[in-house]
Amino acid sequence: MRSRTLKALAVTLASAAAVLLAGSPSSAAGVPWSAAHGTATAAGTRWLEKGAGILSSTLVVEGELKNTGPGCYSLWTMTVHDLAPGPARKVATQCGPGTKPVSFKTYYAPTTTGYVHVCKDDAARDCGQQTSITTWPIRKPVPAAATAE
Repeated sequence: MRSRTLKALAVTLASAAAVLLAGSPSSAAGVPWSAAHGTATAAGTRWLEKGAGILSSTLVVEGELKNTGPGCYSLWTMTVHDLAPGPARKVATQCGPGTKPVSFKTYYAPTTTGYVHVCKDDAARDCGQQTSITTWPIRKPVPAAATAE
């Protein structure tokens, strides 16, 4: 009975991974994300690139951090793997009016959750709301017309 349950679980996980990782990765297939705080906004797209293992891949996040006012604003990211939060990482900083490109990658598995948030100044103390970068769908579905060709 136990081996039957384990086999069913393995088949279910493999099926979920196949659905999750199906399709070809490209920035055109990305899902939009955005975050804001004060005079700064950050926005872009996110998508998965297939990894070496059946349940692992790479989450790719690209976009820009834009500040329209004085002062410095930074985009921070944090990921949680298997319920263990990692440290917050500063991805980009823009001081004064202007735009900075944003690009980072992180390991992704079905138990990963990730967030971005914009913070004033150089420390992550005065920050806007965290925005999930791992909510479903992680990848936009391919239109039916594109798959029929």
